[in-house]
Amino acid sequence: MTDLRLDLLEKWANEQLDTQDISLSPVSGDASFRRYFRCQVNQQSYIVVDAPPTHEDSRPFVAIAEAYLKAGIKVPELISVDLEQGMMLLSDFGDTLLLSELNEQTAGFLYSHALQLLPQVIRVTETAEGQLPPFDEALLAREMALFPDWLLNKHLGISLDDEERDLVDEAFALLIENSLQQPQGGVHRDYHSRNLMVCEDGLGVIDFQDAVVGPVTYDAVSLLRDCYVRWPDALVYELLARWQDLLVAEELLAPEIDEDTFRRWFDLMGVQRHLKAAGIFARLYHRDGKDGYLPDVPRTVQYIVDIAGCYPELSEFANWVEQRVLSELNKS
Repeated sequence: MTDLRLDLLEKWANEQLDTQDISLSPVSGDASFRRYFRCQVNQQSYIVVDAPPTHEDSRPFVAIAEAYLKAGIKVPELISVDLEQGMMLLSDFGDTLLLSELNEQTAGFLYSHALQLLPQVIRVTETAEGQLPPFDEALLAREMALFPDWLLNKHLGISLDDEERDLVDEAFALLIENSLQQPQGGVHRDYHSRNLMVCEDGLGVIDFQDAVVGPVTYDAVSLLRDCYVRWPDALVYELLARWQDLLVAEELLAPEIDEDTFRRWFDLMGVQRHLKAAGIFARLYHRDGKDGYLPDVPRTVQYIVDIAGCYPELSEFANWVEQRVLSELNKS
């Protein structure tokens, strides 16, 4: 089948790089309609992005990339951008994801390095387009609604009765309150081991177009309680304690915030994020035909059970998720 978009993209890339010899090769994409291709010109590698305007608005990507660059965050250079056609030419960070470099020996060092970049992210709360959108109550609720709508109902065929709906609503309300009571700052919103690239001169940051102003622990929990890999709680909390000290030193967190409060913010923020992620993984399969994320669903839901179960106010919800949801996932 002829791929007209790809033909147009190749023609556009040739024009931008003043050549006629470009051949685009696919690069593994993300959970959106964007597609990524690599090309080589004069021994220099580039990434060409196809972001159809009917599905993807590339303006936030461009604005946030420029703001992150100004803040000293290593993001791809915008070499050429055509918003009308939905095409971009970027510098190439290579293929080495942080995920591929993580093991028991390297995790502490690499995660510490990734956490050290977050104060710069937290300080980016606006771009040339204006203030970043707020990670407010409505957005938090919409994210968590993906869990009952897509994972429970669509994927597992679970319909909630009135008692279950009340239990879920109460848990969601508590998680929203936890998010809104935290200090707020710039949030990448998908800061994890598949969106951090290992480059010769440090870590490169990608997939930042959904950045918002939100809770200070969000990106840290995305990183340390990654949906794609799990680490012992002892390591997670050791890194978290060090990061809390860094935030205080950077004057991004009040020194009077005690470790237990900060850990609770972090833990419950993770429950909110994993509810969203589990729902998104199911939606990617049923709506978009992408089944590559389904193996990550049990791990993601197990996080919800384990972490929510540590807090008395969420223990009933955690037990319900384990018995009603995780048991169904483990059957498949």
